[in-house]
Amino acid sequence: MLFDLVDGSDFVQEETSGKSLSEVTDQQTSDIKAALADYGVVVFHNQALNDTDFANFLARLGRLTFTEGEKHVLNEPRLNVVSNKGRKTLPRSVFHTDTSYVTNPPSFTSLKIIECPTSGGETLFTNQYQAYNDLEDKMKEELANAEVLHQVTGINQAENQLSETQTWHPLFLTHPISGKKTIYLSTPERCVAIRQTSLGNEVIKQLYDYATEDKRIYRHRWQPGDIVIWDNRCTLHCADHSAVVGDRVFYRGMVI
Repeated sequence: MLFDLVDGSDFVQEETSGKSLSEVTDQQTSDIKAALADYGVVVFHNQALNDTDFANFLARLGRLTFTEGEKHVLNEPRLNVVSNKGRKTLPRSVFHTDTSYVTNPPSFTSLKIIECPTSGGETLFTNQYQAYNDLEDKMKEELANAEVLHQVTGINQAENQLSETQTWHPLFLTHPISGKKTIYLSTPERCVAIRQTSLGNEVIKQLYDYATEDKRIYRHRWQPGDIVIWDNRCTLHCADHSAVVGDRVFYRGMVI
């Protein structure tokens, strides 16, 4: 295997071989997908990929996709820019899964650090396998067939002419690679209704709060050269902008 388990985390793997992602074999690419399915998050250190090599590596994991309305990376339209530069107010970030309001949302998201802040600016992840496993049996039974309506937020729909703005997804997913069950939710602002259960919409916020408890969170402290990939089907993520010192800039790619 390419990976060793990160100390103190039961759902993150850290690459320790020093191998460049531009050099991985087909078998190692499969290992990365399996690690993502098992653990949710994989961290690579000391990577020096240019933008095209980064996008090409992600394309080996599956077909790249792009959230309508995001800003493209110059000369690499398969990637988008995530940045705090030039902002007069702090960016807003809450735990979510990416682009869940479409029928076929991205399975994987990856960030490559471009400018690393002097301090702060961590990315937080929650373990949705653990959230499901810890759920009381009576709740698992009550919500076994539940579906949640995910809607777009934060994007000007008229300006960007979105092809999809909402869709229903099962609340409990069985991951197609690991076979494990996970709670598939996003922020309650995007998860606006639930059906196939006797419980009301308020259960969405209750489950979200439960799923993002501190004991489920891994906090990634960025270093120059880091690339992090996560599986959107079994994690939630958010950025901590509360104590950022310096510029925080990433290039992001997403894989269906």
